[in-house]
Amino acid sequence: MKKYFCLAMLIISAFTNNAQQSASITSPDRAIKFHFQIISGKPHYSVEYRKKLLLAPGSLGLEFADSSFTGSLKALKAIKNSAVESYTMTVGKASAISEPYNEMIIPLQETAKGKRIYNLHIRIFNDGLGFRYEIPASNEQSSYTLLDENTSFNFSGDPSGKLAFLENYTTSHEHRYKDQKVTEIKDKALIDLPALFTFNNGPCVAITESNLLDYAGMSLTKKDGILKTQLTPLPGQTEEKVKAKLPHHSPWRLIMIAEKPGDLVKSNLVTNFAEPSRVKDVSWLKPGKATFHWWSGDVLPDTTFEAGINFNFNKYYIDFCARNGIQFHTVIGNRGVAWYQNDGNEYQPGPNTDITKPRTGLEIEKICEYAKSKGVGIRFWVHWQALYPKIDTAFALFEKWGIAGMMVDFMDRDDQQMINIQQEILEKAAKHHLEIQFHGVSKPTGLNRTYPNESTREGTLNYENNKWGILITPDDDINVVFTRLLAGPTDYHLGGFNAMSQNKFKVQFTKPHMLGTRCHMLAMYLVLENSMSMICDYPEAYENQPGFELLSKMPTTWDQTIVPGAELNKWIAIARRKSKDWYLGSITNNEGREVAVKLDFLPEGKFKAEVYSDGNETLTDPNKLEKKLIEVDRSTTLNLRMMPGGGQVIHIYPAQ
Repeated sequence: MKKYFCLAMLIISAFTNNAQQSASITSPDRAIKFHFQIISGKPHYSVEYRKKLLLAPGSLGLEFADSSFTGSLKALKAIKNSAVESYTMTVGKASAISEPYNEMIIPLQETAKGKRIYNLHIRIFNDGLGFRYEIPASNEQSSYTLLDENTSFNFSGDPSGKLAFLENYTTSHEHRYKDQKVTEIKDKALIDLPALFTFNNGPCVAITESNLLDYAGMSLTKKDGILKTQLTPLPGQTEEKVKAKLPHHSPWRLIMIAEKPGDLVKSNLVTNFAEPSRVKDVSWLKPGKATFHWWSGDVLPDTTFEAGINFNFNKYYIDFCARNGIQFHTVIGNRGVAWYQNDGNEYQPGPNTDITKPRTGLEIEKICEYAKSKGVGIRFWVHWQALYPKIDTAFALFEKWGIAGMMVDFMDRDDQQMINIQQEILEKAAKHHLEIQFHGVSKPTGLNRTYPNESTREGTLNYENNKWGILITPDDDINVVFTRLLAGPTDYHLGGFNAMSQNKFKVQFTKPHMLGTRCHMLAMYLVLENSMSMICDYPEAYENQPGFELLSKMPTTWDQTIVPGAELNKWIAIARRKSKDWYLGSITNNEGREVAVKLDFLPEGKFKAEVYSDGNETLTDPNKLEKKLIEVDRSTTLNLRMMPGGGQVIHIYPAQ
C-alpha cells in the first residue's frame, strides 16, 4: 500500500492547480457508488447501492491539535486507478484471494494561508468500500497530534442496527447485541464494531475498520442524530487520540455492503485492505486446536497427583492430545495461580512477577520435551502486563524451550498505545516463531494477513460466561456470526460437551453447562473462523462421546468459504473447503427448523457425506446425535433438520 501513498504525493504536485468540487467512483460491477463533494468548504461523501441511497452526505475530515485544516478546504483533481488485490493467506477462511477494485485519491488543500494538503484515499470492491486519510510530511511539519476524526455515517432512512454498546474505553469488548433503529440510539452512546445495519426490503451494511496500526481504535457514537467515528483517547486524558510522525495514515474505514447478511459473512474485505504479510517465512506456523483446562475448572479424575502446576497434570493432557490428534496443549496454571512466578492477586501481575521463571514444581523443559516426543505442541497463557516488560528475554527463552505460541490476555484497551503494544508483540513473536492469540481485546482488523502469526482474537461475549451466569444462548451464537465474525477470526471458548436444556441448566464454575445441542457445538467450529480453536472441556468429557471423532479431525484453516443459506437472527449454513473435502456447518437459534441447502458449490462427481445431526433423542438429551453416511453430488438438495438450539455438521469427500 506504500506505493499508493507515494503515488498520491506525486499526484499532488501534478494537479495543484486543478480544483474540483465533486468526484465519483463505482465498484467494478458498478453496483456500489461513492460520491464525494465539498459543501460549504467541508468534505462530504455519500454511498449508493444499486441506485438506492444508503448513506446520505456525511462529513469527512480531521481535527488536529494545532488547529490546522479547521477552515475551508478545496479538492484538487482526483486520480483514479483500477487493479486486482491478489494474495495468499496462511490462516483464514480462504487460502488464495483475488478480487478487483477501483480506487480514487483526492488531495484536500487548505484555502487559507499555508495551503497544506492531506489525501482522501477511496477503494471500492464489489462487496464494499474503504477510505482513509493520508497525511504527508512537509518542511513545516514532521509530526502531528490528532484530536478527532470528523467521519460520519449518515444513514438514509432508518435502518435497524444490531449493536453492542460499550460502557467506556476500558473494556474486554464482551457485550450482548441489541436491535435498535438508528433513530432509537441514544446520543453519546458508544457502539462497538463491527456494527450491522439492515434496510427494509433492501441491502445490509456493516461498519468496521481495517489495517489498524499506530492509530487509535474506532467505535461509533451518535451526535445530532448522526453516527460518527469515535476514537479511543490516549491513556490519562480525553482529548488527544493519535500522536505520530509524518508521513502517516489512518486505518481504512470500511463499509461492507451486501444484498443479504449471509453474503457479508463470506466477504474478504477486511483482509483485502490490510497490508501484505511482513513475516517472510511462515513455514513454522501450524494451525490447529488447543486444550484450555481453565474453562472446565482444571478437572482431573481420581489420580495420585494434583491438578495444575506439576508435570503429571500436563502429561495427562498431553497424552489426551496425542491419542486424539489435538495439536496443542496450553500450560495455564491452576485455580487462579499463573504458571510463572507471580505475587499479584490471582492472575493479575504483582511488582515481582517474573514470566521467565516457572512456579516451583512446574518442570517446563521436561513438559516440552515430553510433548515433543508425543508430537504435541506446547502453548502458554500469559497476562500481557507480565509479558511486556520482559518481552525480549521471555520470547528468546520460550523459543529455546520449544514453545509454539501463547494466549496474551487482559489487554482491555484499544488506544494507540495498546495497538502499538499488540503490533510489537506480533513482530517480536514472529522472530521467535511464536503464534499469538489475543484475549480481552478489541476486534480484528486484518492483521492475520500482515502478521500471520496472529491466529485469532476474542473480543466478544462467549462461552466462558456460562461459568458465572451470563448464559450464552443459541440466539447469541447467531448474533455473533452476523456482527463480530465479520471482522475476522473469533475465539469463543468452544468445546463444552455438557449440554443441558434451559430448565435444567445450572451455573457452575467447574464443569460448566452449555445451552444448545451437541451438533450445535460441533457446527460452531465451522461457523466461526478460528485457526487456533479451543478444546476447552476436560478429557473424560470428550473421549467415547458422540461427535468427538469429528472434532478431532476437523481442520481449522480453509481454502474456500461460502454461505449457501442464512437468515438474520434465525440460522446460518457455512461451507468450508480444505483441499478436496468440504465441511458444512449449520446452526439455528432457540427455534427448531428444517431448511433446504443446495450442494451446487460442489464440483462434478460423486461424493460421500458423513452427516451428524440432531435426532429424536436430542429433545430429551441435547448431547445425543444421529450419524449416517449418504451419497451426494452437486445436484443434491439437503433438508437440514435442527432442533431448538440445534445444528448439523456434514463432512463431504470424494467417493473415490
